[in-house]
Amino acid sequence: MAKFFYYYIETFKNIVKNTSILTTVILSVFFYSFFYPIAYKAEHAESLPIIIVDEEQSVVTSTIIAQVANSPDVKITAITGNFFEAEQMVRNQKADGILYLPDNLSNSIRRGEVGGIGLYISTAYFLKTKEIGLGLATAIENAIREQAARFGQVSHFKPELSIHQIPLFNTLSGYGSYIFPAVAPVIIHQTIILGLGMLIGGFREKNWQPSKSEFWGIFACFFTIGCLGCFYLFGFIFWVNDYPHGGNFWGMLLAVPIFVCCITALGLVFGSLLDMSERAGHFLVFTSIPLFLLTGIAWPIQSMPLWIQGFTWLLPSTHAVQLFIQLNQMGTQTYLVLPKLIFLSCAAGIFLFIAYYRLVVRAK
Repeated sequence: MAKFFYYYIETFKNIVKNTSILTTVILSVFFYSFFYPIAYKAEHAESLPIIIVDEEQSVVTSTIIAQVANSPDVKITAITGNFFEAEQMVRNQKADGILYLPDNLSNSIRRGEVGGIGLYISTAYFLKTKEIGLGLATAIENAIREQAARFGQVSHFKPELSIHQIPLFNTLSGYGSYIFPAVAPVIIHQTIILGLGMLIGGFREKNWQPSKSEFWGIFACFFTIGCLGCFYLFGFIFWVNDYPHGGNFWGMLLAVPIFVCCITALGLVFGSLLDMSERAGHFLVFTSIPLFLLTGIAWPIQSMPLWIQGFTWLLPSTHAVQLFIQLNQMGTQTYLVLPKLIFLSCAAGIFLFIAYYRLVVRAK
């Protein structure tokens, strides 16, 4: 036991001595915890430029334009009667959308006809598309309801029932509240594996042959760092930035050690395959984005090809990201995420066995 604690403390010292590993394993977590939230501090896209094509120039269209002007989501850059001119401005990236008010709009509302108003949005940025659509839809709905009420005595037309969107988990519908809780487990995943790869790869350059105590001391050291990193991100950073958190606190406390144990064991296996510390960066630099894309957050896993789906569910990062979103943001009961916890536990056992065999047993 004394040897175990000696190597446990010695690993911390080795991390501090090596600035590359220190920056990767510890300082980068603090850096990313502030870098990502600051980039998405606004949460919503606002004052997005649009052009209004008003062919009718009536009281109805003036009311709609006034309602649109009051929307914080969009900003009217020009009002014109020429649709071709508005289309050219969108092509030249001077605006992100066109609101088309045709010359027969008032008659359409009076007669209760379907159609009339046109909405053309650039799909270059889906976040902008969403905000423009929501902003214009609300403004147009209010204006048409007001105008339709005036013709209630002469027409049977009634506006359709409003659809109210009430987010269950991301209550602000913010982009930062969506992206950072998904990125946080990937940050821990990559920093632990990269740091272990650099440390063990550097040792192996010197024909390093660890003892049992040294192996478990290194494992315990990185396990401690990983757990503290998770608690820091899931607790303090989520709270500071007002991201949804604490949905299932006790479930999160159970899941963090299992997840960190799995990625620490994976990092030991990864390090056992390297002949020098620099190899770790060569391999992991280009894996972060694919790992995130395969978590099912940016694109549903069910919409991916079947062979990619099968590969995706073999990755610990996929289970971890979905697991912590369910526990932290959605408040899912622990028994519902047991399959993911069992997978991570089994993967941890397999990775530990392989790493121990390669670094300790085979080295002897």
